[in-house]
Amino acid sequence: MIKFFRILIFICSAFFFSCERILFDKEMATNNPMANLEYLWRQCNEKYSYFTVKNIDWDQIKLEYAGKIYNGMSQDSLFNVLGSMLNELRDDHANLKSNFNHSFYGVEYLAQDNFEWRVITDNYLSQSYYTSGPFIQDFLANGQIGYVRFSSFTGTVDHKNLDFVLKRYQNTKGLILDMRENGGGATSDIADLIGRFVEEKTLVYYSRVKSGPGKDDFSEPLPVYAIPYEGIRYNNKVVVLTDRGTYSAGSITALATKALPKVILLGDTTGGGLGLPNGGQLPNGWTYRFSVSQTLTLDKSPEYENGVPPDIQVLFDWTNLTRDEILERGIIELLSEYVP
Repeated sequence: MIKFFRILIFICSAFFFSCERILFDKEMATNNPMANLEYLWRQCNEKYSYFTVKNIDWDQIKLEYAGKIYNGMSQDSLFNVLGSMLNELRDDHANLKSNFNHSFYGVEYLAQDNFEWRVITDNYLSQSYYTSGPFIQDFLANGQIGYVRFSSFTGTVDHKNLDFVLKRYQNTKGLILDMRENGGGATSDIADLIGRFVEEKTLVYYSRVKSGPGKDDFSEPLPVYAIPYEGIRYNNKVVVLTDRGTYSAGSITALATKALPKVILLGDTTGGGLGLPNGGQLPNGWTYRFSVSQTLTLDKSPEYENGVPPDIQVLFDWTNLTRDEILERGIIELLSEYVP
């Protein structure tokens, strides 16, 4: 089912993008500021997936930003207006890109910073910690716990990476997967990762795609399952560390852990980004993207687009840079939860 959903998104993405390129190339090329604003506003109006969840009055936003358009305005000024209009979506998957600037919202700045890599390397890891593909890993708590830092969904997670990591920690009491400040990336990594932490096929979330111009026009929700990997899996407790910088594929993974009985989500609420992005080209040649799908909870709610809450909330104390309170709490949870 995960594979089917990826195919569906790819088809939708190809359709949206190719159609817009054809229209732009043959019929709609113009540098007129208002024409570009109206085009971007209309594309979002018909295809953006989270207006209702975020209670956004897109019609009022058009009035506000159209009032900032004037004849003879510079390209830089127009970019600032259009980029700011997209930022009203409060979504880091909503971006505008030109050859001189790139707009983004910055959802990670909505909460305090909860991660400092230097604190971990100085106080928790040995000098001989391993780097295995996208994973940085070492033993903690006198070898009782495995620590795995996963900073980005690079699309390079493979069975050899995971086999090596999980085999190394197979006799530990628990595993910490640190996804703080993981801004996402390749969704293909999600299935490869969570399939190592389940013993049976497990429904983890639903997905649906924007299917019409109405704010709530969506396809039927499709179930997505975690499928047990047929090789090496990890059978003890796992603590996943998250913060506001955990975004997109990171948030989807965090949501999936809610359905996994041996996984604890710990830290701060994620940044959201559960909608897969898609985009096209404006009449003046700039490119844009925004979310066109929703990832739903097991009760089919899209509410976690505003952030997946942790099972246990812990924040970093910046007055003491000799310890990581979030990591420390993860260690405590694993040692106290361990049943031989």
